Amino acid sequence: MWVVCCILLALLPLTSAQTYHWGACPSPKVQPNFDIQQYLGKWYEIAKLPAAFEKGKCIEANYAIRHDGTIRVFNSQFYKDKVRTAEGTGVVYDPREPAKIGVSFSYFTPYSPYWILTTDYTSLAVVYSCTDILRLFRVEYAWILGRSRFLPPDSVRYAQDILISEGVDLFKMSATDQTGCKDN
Repeated sequence: MWVVCCILLALLPLTSAQTYHWGACPSPKVQPNFDIQQYLGKWYEIAKLPAAFEKGKCIEANYAIRHDGTIRVFNSQFYKDKVRTAEGTGVVYDPREPAKIGVSFSYFTPYSPYWILTTDYTSLAVVYSCTDILRLFRVEYAWILGRSRFLPPDSVRYAQDILISEGVDLFKMSATDQTGCKDN
């Protein structure tokens, strides 16, 4: 128990930049018959649960298939007067569930879940990620993505309703600033 308390204390400074909850990760339903080819391309972040690695504005992600079959994940944001980028790799864990992707931004870190709960491929995607810490608590992320920088309020509400129906607490969800952006 002492080890768990030490871990929790060490994570306290990050709590404002993450979403923590007690208990293990849920298993939300993902997009049936997901087609990665239709999902590829540029997506703009419309809203998110807090993430320490996303502090800027004009956040976007671009997905492409590499020659080796992995997914190139290229994220960019405008932060502190500069465009900041991060390139990662995505893999499909199980071809029978292609909407469950693992993403890593370093050779030294394990793949994190990147689950597409729903998408119409042309305008909206809802993504969820959760990591268990000793099955005592979990770190959650969620994103509402759009093919354009702005979505109609009804689309955002629809996406939020999907997350809520899967038990995701949206109390800390915030809109991403996409104003005054140029392509990163």
